Amino acid sequence: MDSFSTLIRTASHEQHVEAETSTFMSDLLGGRLGVDAYARYTEQLWFVYEALEAAAGRLASDPVAGPFVRPELLRLPSLERDLAHLRGPGWRAALTPLPATEAYAARVRECAEEWPAGYVAHHYTRYLGDLSGGQIIRGKAEKTWGFERKGDGVRFYVFEGIANPAAFKREYRELLDGVRADDLEKQRIVAECKRAFALNTAVFQGLGEEFPLSAA
Repeated sequence: MDSFSTLIRTASHEQHVEAETSTFMSDLLGGRLGVDAYARYTEQLWFVYEALEAAAGRLASDPVAGPFVRPELLRLPSLERDLAHLRGPGWRAALTPLPATEAYAARVRECAEEWPAGYVAHHYTRYLGDLSGGQIIRGKAEKTWGFERKGDGVRFYVFEGIANPAAFKREYRELLDGVRADDLEKQRIVAECKRAFALNTAVFQGLGEEFPLSAA
């Protein structure tokens, strides 16, 4: 029988691919969009991580979500440095979420407050994604827009507290395998993972509408 971490990965694979291959992300990674599109995407990430990390302290002692709350994962300080670099010192005043981003952040907050196992689903889809596919985005951003390697503009993707990402991801999957949940609850967690990917895809769609490539 498959482990729970394998079950989550395979069950949400379709949604994962859909998010990764969205038109906006393809255009961004293909170098067809300007740095403004990258900055706008980074702004949207701020709202999602603010929702995730505002709850982290409170959930650290929760029997289900607590083991996943790790200080070395926290992204908000790095995101804020990136935004200051991308948008200037007044970045916060101009920060606006897309409607899809608002919906995504609201769902994260709802899970954090009412359903810690659901929070785990969002935690998994975001942080493990950042440690994996996020590294591709970092490399492309450095190359396309000339950011200093692992420097301002791409710090969000640099996990300075994680010396060995492969080992960390292995440990994380072991935590998932041992999550305190019965089979029915595990099914709900898997469903929430799928929802998280769908919410993320909706953000990409919103960004794609803001940054359409001309037909030419």
